Amino acid sequence: MSGIRSYGDPCGVARGLDIIGERWALLVIRDLLLGPKRFNDLHAGLSGISPNVLAQRLRDLTEHGVVQRRDLPPPTRVRLYELTDWGRALEPLLLHLGRWGSQTATAPDAVLGIDSIMLSIKAAFDPAAATHHPHGSYELHIDAETYFIEITEDSLHISRDRAPKPPNATLATDLDTLRAIWNHQITLAGALDSGSLHLGGEEHAKQHLTDLLSAPVTHSPPADSASASPTSRPHTARSKTGRGC
Repeated sequence: MSGIRSYGDPCGVARGLDIIGERWALLVIRDLLLGPKRFNDLHAGLSGISPNVLAQRLRDLTEHGVVQRRDLPPPTRVRLYELTDWGRALEPLLLHLGRWGSQTATAPDAVLGIDSIMLSIKAAFDPAAATHHPHGSYELHIDAETYFIEITEDSLHISRDRAPKPPNATLATDLDTLRAIWNHQITLAGALDSGSLHLGGEEHAKQHLTDLLSAPVTHSPPADSASASPTSRPHTARSKTGRGC
């Protein structure tokens, strides 16, 4: 094992933090939740991390069994990093952390990456209201990336992949447009009218996809936060959406 510092505390929280508590570790895991990535793609998606630090975090997480390496056979000869089953078990924790963290302040010039937007869609999905989002599959083409969304009776699945069979609806746009829609800076209808976004597929499925991307803010601070002291209340300069990772 590399020289990872330990809290030396037998509590499960401390033991978990011994594994994922190092700076950047959780963000590396976040960016692998939707599927495998190459080192360079991980580095491009984590603004501010150095190649050396990323390599060290990947080594640490691999040694702990959270991440695994997979080499594609010739002629590709590409090394991918992906989560193990144990690593994927962290998804509920990260989605909950994203909803919790979205109540805090954010830098005015901060922008969400594509994977963060996809995970925000998943974090905003309410299984109790799944009847409003009938079963269906959707394929999103965002610049050069493709994402597959599937809604079942009580869950929403997103992966960085093509749909295994023809989807009910498709969407094609660029990241800036998707980011503006998710931040409620423009409407999806406005993006359609401008030609910066295209929808295809069954009419009812296109409407369901529109509803999914235009979902209102559903995750708010605790009801008693308004009466909390200024030092215990979430910062008032919150992110514009209040939802997601």
